[in-house]
This record gives sequence, structure tokens and C-alpha cells, in this order.
Amino acid sequence: MARERVTSFDVAREAGVSQSAVSRAYTPGASIAKATKEKVLAAALKLGYQPNAIARSLISRRSNMIGIVMADIVNPFYPAVLDMFLRQLQERGHRVMLFMATRGQTIDDLLPQLLEYQVDGVVITSSTLSSEMAEHCARLGTPVALFNRYVANVEASSVCCDNIGAGRAVADLLLDAGHQQLGYIAGIENTSTNKDREYGFSSRIEERRAKPMRREVGNYTYEDGYQAALRLFEASPTPDAIFCANDIMALGALDALRGPLKLRVPEDVSVIGFDDISASSWQGYRLTSIRLPVERMVETTINHLIERIENPDTPLLATLESIELAIRDSARLPEHIGLYHTWEKVD
Repeated sequence: MARERVTSFDVAREAGVSQSAVSRAYTPGASIAKATKEKVLAAALKLGYQPNAIARSLISRRSNMIGIVMADIVNPFYPAVLDMFLRQLQERGHRVMLFMATRGQTIDDLLPQLLEYQVDGVVITSSTLSSEMAEHCARLGTPVALFNRYVANVEASSVCCDNIGAGRAVADLLLDAGHQQLGYIAGIENTSTNKDREYGFSSRIEERRAKPMRREVGNYTYEDGYQAALRLFEASPTPDAIFCANDIMALGALDALRGPLKLRVPEDVSVIGFDDISASSWQGYRLTSIRLPVERMVETTINHLIERIENPDTPLLATLESIELAIRDSARLPEHIGLYHTWEKVD
């Protein structure tokens, strides 16, 4: 025989409080006296009460759930980002629903499924969003925030780093250090991150009337970065410095340079990456890399998304965070570094 379910009214009667006090005891951030909350929790434990989040969401018309959409979880940068989102959202009492986009799958394919779960807001971390789907989310009253990317003219907020400025600064660093022929290993070509990093890098090279850069595509993966580095050295002029649009490609490039190409880093070729993932500091790589203020970017994204959930009239946000340079052993750089941003020396 099934046991009769204990309700919040039973807990309220046992604790000698109102039913609304029981509800507040289980609502993150709700105003309730510590002694009252302790009485409620003690009564709930005694009776074996389990709150019903689904029923609560039907009453409040809020699921207290944030959807996160990722498309590049194999890149070590994004599991670290996901960990930060999970920790910060859980600390604020929000639950997370994670959706993964596979190769060839678009956000427009995934979002309708995610929205079926009545999430209060959506964070998109590593893919693009169409204006049509952004407008659909806006009609539903579901705010969308893009992390580390942006899409022009869509109904979504964005929190990015200064990718164009970073690309320009890397070009200056390498040219000022005396490099003559620069190379670039691109990520996925239609992403805003790659477009902006490449534009900043190539436009600065052109402005300084340096030799046109050599370019190959690495698709943001280790293996493609490895192969792209090999292709850069198949014909002259070969580069004496390579800027990679992310670190995982730069690690592949380093292994190609030191392996089959038998080149010294940084004596023959300098390499700079982007993201400063943990593997960049490993002794076998010691990669010089652009570092994003990820913790601050995650916090800004969450703060703004929650603000838009609570106050739908809150204006869209578009922020551009500055970056730092983690200097290790993979690049020859000028003696004085203060060119564009505040660079950080990593021992």
C-alpha cells in the first residue's frame, strides 16, 4: 500500500507555523527568521516531507531553472566555464539544465527542446543564435545571454572579451620582438571569436606594413591545429611566429613544430595561444597565451540574466572585457610589454 504523501500543510501544523512559512523555508533568498526555518526543517525531517519543485513552479510560474547550451565540450576551456556557471548558479539557488549541440547541429535545433522545460533563462556559450530564434525567445519572455560571443542585431545580451584588441596586441608584440613573417591558425571560421581575433591580428599587420600573414584553419581542435601547423611549413615563406585562435590548437601546433618539423620553440618559431587553459602551463608546453577574465565574465552573465528574469524591462547588455597575457616560454617577446592591455607575467 502506497504511503500517503506528506504535504506542506502537515509540516506547517507540526512546526506551528503558517504554510507560507514552509514555502519560504524552501525558497532560496526568501525572507524568513532563522529560528522559524529551523523549526520547519526539523518538522519536515520528522515527517519525511519532500518539497515538490514542479508544483512550486506551477504556482510561481517560475521553474528556477537556467538552460545552458554548449557545443564544444571537448575543448578544455568550456568544461572549466561550465564548472563556474554550475557553482555560481547553485550558490544562488538555481538549477541547471545542460544541452549539448553536436557537430552540424545548430542552436536553433536545440532551443525549442530546451524551452519545453520552461527554463527561466538561457545561456549560450559556444555556438551561434539566429535572429529568428532570439525573437522567438523574446516573445516567450525567456531572456538569452551569449557568453564569450555575440551575434549582431539579435534580441540577446552578450558578455565578451576584447577579441579584436587582443589580436591587434599579439601582432604588435610579435612584430616588436623582431618577427618578420607571422602565421595564424584559425578556429571555426563563422564564429564571432575567430572572426574578431583574426581581424584584429591581420588588420594590425597590414597597418604596420608588415609582410602579409600566412593562414591555415585548425577548427579549434588539437588534431586540426597540428595539421595546420604542418601545412604552414609546406611552402615559403614559412612563419617565424604563429598566433592560434585557441590554446588546444596551439598545443597541437607546438607538438608539430617540435616533432616532425624539428623546429625549436621559441628560437625558430614563436607560438601564442588564446584562453590560457590549464594544460598551457604544463611543463611540456609552457605556452604563452591570452587569458580571459572568465570568473568575472561568468558572474556578469549570471547577474544580468537573473536581473532580466526578475525585471523583463531591463535593457540588453553588451560588455567587452579586457584581457591579460600569460607569459611563459613559447614566444620571443619585446623587452617592454605594456602595449595595449595590462599584461600579466606568469612564472
